[in-house]
Amino acid sequence: MITVPENPTEIIRQCIDVLDRIINDDSVPRNIRRNADNMKNILSNEKEPPSRRAALVISKLDEIGNDPNVPIHTRTLIWGLSSQLETIPVDR
Repeated sequence: MITVPENPTEIIRQCIDVLDRIINDDSVPRNIRRNADNMKNILSNEKEPPSRRAALVISKLDEIGNDPNVPIHTRTLIWGLSSQLETIPVDR
């Protein structure tokens, strides 16, 4: 069964909500929270098409996902974000 992807704007909004959770989690190292804030700003920039914003953030998520200082629960959120953003079609 093929599922139709959600609206890219809705996917981005959900990802921003998850990034807010990371930003406000005191158990996450400060540099990771700062990176999450930068990614949130990239996703919020409506001057860029959703696919470009998603691609930029996915590459940053890959970088911090490999950081050994990232708590396990945050790493799981990062992988989920990456998966969500990968559903945004490139042609939009």
